[in-house]
Amino acid sequence: MLGNFDLSKYPLDGPLPALSLTESGQQSRQKLLTELAGQENLSLAELGRKIAGGRGHYSLVGTPAQIADHLQDWFEQGAADGFNVLVPHLPGGLEDFANGVVPELQRRGLFRTEYEGRTLRQNLGLVRPDNRFA
Repeated sequence: MLGNFDLSKYPLDGPLPALSLTESGQQSRQKLLTELAGQENLSLAELGRKIAGGRGHYSLVGTPAQIADHLQDWFEQGAADGFNVLVPHLPGGLEDFANGVVPELQRRGLFRTEYEGRTLRQNLGLVRPDNRFA
């Protein structure tokens, strides 16, 4: 994620060394992680631990109400119109989210309590195609 550099010669408790941008197509992730390490003064080990659970994505940690607070803030500020949920372990992480965060979002009126349609196609607002065999 840092540009396919071999970092094994650097001490884990030392800072992230200066790395040139690669041509590998992961420049945005490389830049993001380099900036994160610099802004928070993270060692290589600390950077690794920080991104391990979310695989480099921003991670929310806290009570269901605290996580809902962040999601609500981003949604209401127009920073996001949906979220991909990545959990640190399966299936427990999904169960924790479904049983803790989702009910909190529902209490706040930010997550549906039932579906309007009977099929996935209807709930996605997709038109049913004509039956080509009719």
